Amino acid sequence: MATVIEYKCPNCGSGMLFDAGTGTLSCPSCGRQDQIDQIPDPLKHQGVTEAADVKEYHCNSCGAVIVTERETSATTCSFCGSAVVLSDRLSGDFAPVMVIPFTISKEAAMKAFKKWCRNGLLTPKGFVTADRIAGITGMYVPFWLYDLNNGIEVHGQGTRVRIYTQGDYRYTETQHFNIYRKIRLNYVRLPIDASEKMNDELMDKLEPFPYDQLKAFKTPYLAGYLAEKYSYNDEQLFPRAKEKTSSYIDAYISSTVQGYSSVMYTDKLIDTTVKQADYVLLPVWMIRYNYNRQEYTFAMNGQTGKVVGKPPISKAKVTAWFAGVSAVSFVGLKIVSWMMGGGFL
Repeated sequence: MATVIEYKCPNCGSGMLFDAGTGTLSCPSCGRQDQIDQIPDPLKHQGVTEAADVKEYHCNSCGAVIVTERETSATTCSFCGSAVVLSDRLSGDFAPVMVIPFTISKEAAMKAFKKWCRNGLLTPKGFVTADRIAGITGMYVPFWLYDLNNGIEVHGQGTRVRIYTQGDYRYTETQHFNIYRKIRLNYVRLPIDASEKMNDELMDKLEPFPYDQLKAFKTPYLAGYLAEKYSYNDEQLFPRAKEKTSSYIDAYISSTVQGYSSVMYTDKLIDTTVKQADYVLLPVWMIRYNYNRQEYTFAMNGQTGKVVGKPPISKAKVTAWFAGVSAVSFVGLKIVSWMMGGGFL
């Protein structure tokens, strides 16, 4: 049986939780607050256990069996509610290097989400006004942060077209150029989420995270939140990291060949290598929202408050919006026609 880490208040014995507002390990009962950088991390004082060998976890407070999914590394006891950290799932290869702690509390997240809902211009009225949050969960999502070096060589053909008039004749002059570019592009802290169950599109849209807030990983940051260990290692996600940078590389190459009428690439070689890949945990509020017998999933950046997701769209509002645009266009055409001395039917 693996070690389960809990943080008990030295004053009253209650379970302590990470407080996003103060950045401390706090006791909800007596108000005690401990600075995390002054708390010894139990993970540094125990051996490494393979997660695959673990059969059972027991809550230190009530003795109940803790049932979790295979990827979960921090959760709460379903019987007594104690915040627990599963040490073996944060050890060895699964030990995060850094973490960005939550700074938005659950209450603040709910308030910010409701405000975001009210800003939806094309969402149904019932979605905007009703309080239909079915669940909100603070979760540390596993990411790999890549430092990538890209060596790029590009060959191509470019043209410049000049049209001019001389006497009674109009001429078109086309010049042809060979293009060669040798570029070095480095990317620092490119994030790729490493959880199988998380929606990649949602996680990508949550960026950017404030990487200046990265802290050396310590287990107290997880107290009171869910946390997951990675499903894919850095080598498995390397192709996705390369794919994610491809559009930026293409845009940069295009910026170096401006001034041509047309450009055609004949050869493009991109050699991408990993300088470093760090395993980190990033804060995400996952929100489930019920509307019209359907459940919608949204995600909120636990540091910046940015909300992403696809809310329902009101057909009536969309129709009214297009009607408004058409009416404005009609009035605009009438005014232009009147100014030109003509009529408009």
